[in-house]
Amino acid sequence: EEFTPDVDFKPVITLSKDVTIVTGEENEEITYKERCKLFRFDKTAKQWKERGVGEIKILKHTVEENRFRIIMRRDQIHKVCANHYISKDMRLKPSLGSNKSWVWYTPADYSEGTGNPEQLCARFKTPEIANTFKSAFE
Repeated sequence: EEFTPDVDFKPVITLSKDVTIVTGEENEEITYKERCKLFRFDKTAKQWKERGVGEIKILKHTVEENRFRIIMRRDQIHKVCANHYISKDMRLKPSLGSNKSWVWYTPADYSEGTGNPEQLCARFKTPEIANTFKSAFE
């Protein structure tokens, strides 16, 4: 005789359909977004260390005028690897040996939870993309 399986799967719990994800970017609009690889300078090892690969965004605050912020989340795990405001005294400098990278210093990067001073470097796919980042940053 032939066996016909009678399988019935029922959910153990029911999930609500309304899941609101809070990113912290609700009062901001994206003025720039592009993929890059982010590095930070480790002072003790005296070398650049990779912080992550993902989309770097420059956000403009919709309530406070002239308030811009850089945020970057790593691909797949979405962990924040850069989170700081852009101040008027911040300057981008070209990275030595590369026309696809920009280096800048921030007195308070909040990607680790507390505001730590960091020297960061963003490396883009092409020099043209790197120049669009410079234009948006300034």
